[in-house]
Amino acid sequence: MAKDDKSKDSRPKARLPKGMRDVPAAEVRGMERMLGKIRGVYELYGFEPLATSAIEFTEALGKFLPDQDRPNAGVFSFQDEDGDWMSLRYDLTAPLARYVAENYDALPKPYRRYQTGSVWRNEKPGPGRFREFVQFDCDTVGTDNVAADAEICMMAADALEAIGVPRGQYIIQFNNRKVLDGLRELIDLGSSDFDARWLTVMRAIDKLDRLGIDGVKSLLGKGRKDASGDFTAGAQLEDWQADVLIEFLTTNSFHNPSDAVSPRNNPDLKGMKGGIMVKIPPTLQRLGKGLNSAKYIEGMSECDRIRLLAEYAGYGEDRIRFTPSVVRGLEYYTGPVFEAELTFQVKNEDGHTVRFGAVGGGGRYDGLVARFMGTPVPATGFSIGVSRLYSALKALGKTGTERARGPVLVLVMDKTDLGTYQALATRLRTAGIAAEMYVGTSGMKPQMKYADKRGSPCVVIQGGDEKAKGEVTIKDLIAGAKAAEAITDRAQWTEGRPAQVSVPEADMVKAVQEILARHTA
Repeated sequence: MAKDDKSKDSRPKARLPKGMRDVPAAEVRGMERMLGKIRGVYELYGFEPLATSAIEFTEALGKFLPDQDRPNAGVFSFQDEDGDWMSLRYDLTAPLARYVAENYDALPKPYRRYQTGSVWRNEKPGPGRFREFVQFDCDTVGTDNVAADAEICMMAADALEAIGVPRGQYIIQFNNRKVLDGLRELIDLGSSDFDARWLTVMRAIDKLDRLGIDGVKSLLGKGRKDASGDFTAGAQLEDWQADVLIEFLTTNSFHNPSDAVSPRNNPDLKGMKGGIMVKIPPTLQRLGKGLNSAKYIEGMSECDRIRLLAEYAGYGEDRIRFTPSVVRGLEYYTGPVFEAELTFQVKNEDGHTVRFGAVGGGGRYDGLVARFMGTPVPATGFSIGVSRLYSALKALGKTGTERARGPVLVLVMDKTDLGTYQALATRLRTAGIAAEMYVGTSGMKPQMKYADKRGSPCVVIQGGDEKAKGEVTIKDLIAGAKAAEAITDRAQWTEGRPAQVSVPEADMVKAVQEILARHTA
């Protein structure tokens, strides 16, 4: 008895590690359909596929880890037999940077690629937050032309529409890290001594959609107490500093401060309407500080060039829009940053009605490839959170993941004559019909239950009587299920034998095709 208990205790538990998930067939198929449509858009723009390794040398990943302030935190790592540290990739951008550096001379410049794949982050899991998830990236490497950034925004808009997100229910938002860094200079927080305070400022700005202006203003000042009573310390800014940031977030006033940023001095903007427009917070003007930040002017210039390029290509502000609250979390962004925001409303985990929110983002990262090469290699890109985007399509009813149609099932009525049933299944497959012969060992009733679980549209039956006549019986399970709902007694069922037909074996393929066509229309 003790021996049996020990054997039982040694069995592995059937369980998943925290933060991991299994994906059932319907969702796999739905996501593949979605990814195929996005892939089609990227191919139309001239991007090509790339697959990089899931494991990289840890040093190749660098310090740019999501929401982490210390190197090599947040990844799953191990040592190989040579003592080198290896890590599962935490995104698809760091491996791309390594690939470009390793193959730089052989690649066309700019190099345009897309990739989809799993990434892993060693972070605390939570509702909707997994340690393994799928990303779909597109990147342009090897050009600092802001047209590449504008193109990323256009491509993101096209991809969302291609998968069924209606125009008016999404917005591609962009900002620029140079603008934010310039604001830091303009409010006198430029010293490294203020890094912690500036991080608090950035986090406050990023929460504008969720907390509103009053909430952000509290976080820029002394701090904010939420509805539960929890207190979040603020950035402790002076009133005038907070006013500049709030005005930047809310003012719609733009000016052209200098001919130096006008279209006639930018050849790539010739023929476009308007000039480069820059936000000027009124408090800066009132205090006589002006826009004495070249970084701010440069960042705003790039933002307006994106706007003009998108507008010239037919993408108005209803699709692609400058949004000053877009921050993005990764440290490696050096210029324009983007977010794809879904604007329709859903219920959150607490039952409150909220906007669905961001499903992807990215930006310019001109320093990432340079880590390997020692020389600047400009790059820009965009990443979609596949599971989150799929959840959005589900909320819109656009996934098409109602029960997937399974294969036609050929029942086995005589286990000593498997060759006959395999031949029937082969004839169906040769005609392009998904079909399988039942390979279990159970009788007819369990086989019918199996067909139901597989979502089979119909089954093919050939018992001794049918074989003697050279016939097969085809039972339409979809029509049968509908008819059964209206039948109230066994006699009625026996008399009606709903959705069942016998045909010559030579006509089996045609009869099955007719059934499939009936339920596909």
